[in-house]
Amino acid sequence: MLLPISVLYGIGVSIYQSLYQTGILKSVRFSFPVLSIGNLTVGGTGKTPHVEYLIRLLTPYLEMGVLSRGYKRRSRGFLFVEPQHDASLVGDEPRQIADKFPGLAFAVAENRALAIPRMLRERPELQLIVLDDGYQHFPVRAGLQLLLTEYARPYTRDFLLPTGRLREWSYGAARANAVIVTKCPEGLERSQREQMRTTLRLKPEQSLFFSGLRYGEPYHLFHPGRHFLLNPSVHVTVISAIAQADYLVDYLEPRVGSLQSFHFEDHHYFTETELDGLLSRHRAVTNTNKMILTTEKDATRLRLHRNFLEQREAEVYVLQVEVYFYDPGAFDDYIRSFLTGFRV
Repeated sequence: MLLPISVLYGIGVSIYQSLYQTGILKSVRFSFPVLSIGNLTVGGTGKTPHVEYLIRLLTPYLEMGVLSRGYKRRSRGFLFVEPQHDASLVGDEPRQIADKFPGLAFAVAENRALAIPRMLRERPELQLIVLDDGYQHFPVRAGLQLLLTEYARPYTRDFLLPTGRLREWSYGAARANAVIVTKCPEGLERSQREQMRTTLRLKPEQSLFFSGLRYGEPYHLFHPGRHFLLNPSVHVTVISAIAQADYLVDYLEPRVGSLQSFHFEDHHYFTETELDGLLSRHRAVTNTNKMILTTEKDATRLRLHRNFLEQREAEVYVLQVEVYFYDPGAFDDYIRSFLTGFRV
């Protein structure tokens, strides 16, 4: 029933893209390294941990900034993310990254073609800007386009919204300089990686990389120095509002005694009524060894209710996550090669 809507949506996307392809609408290209990272789907590919990987990789060597739309923020226009800004003002993902990397030049803006010159004007020391979720942002033509796709559900096995999760037709992957297959299982064999190139229908000049998720020790939502060790005797109540939360549950189930999961739509801002109900469900668990666990992105929105949670003595912990690459040296060299060989 949704298929006709998806086709109409796809036609609209194609018309919009053709305006840039034919030159009716102009894309801006900067004489400055701009790297875009994004996906073809509405979420769930692990984009934010990959942005964090790039920050860890590059900040020891150069001054970099990150520019995001700031999805679902209540502010408008251009804004540098400052310590006093909460997730509602700048968006949950910008708040998450800024918390992890104090001092990083992170800005949010709807019009990124105008935001990039402003970032450079106000932070002239910048040597690179990363466009967070910039793959469909045609007004800016990035010097390097990184496209993410999930191992379990690559874009070639998906369909347009609302039937599937694609923002645009899968042939849009042809714009990418490199594709990163994310959330890969451990021990992915080389033959499986070679087959993925065929599955994704990549051109010979497009590079292909593979990454997986590595989880860390949970830390307290309001006291990061306090940690909780997952063990087979603990009951875990998971509260999440991220795309594709099944990866999180799959990781936890073999490591804990029991688990209940409450999932909301991606980027959902919790209400105190919702949290009160969740806390009641958690308290009803008879196991005295229990914890509430959430993700780093959800933590930025839960902190908006600090007084409420502390008054109810809710012990909430945050599960850390990072990405790793199957061939880290190859990916790192690829990014450095772009920067050292950058030409206008």
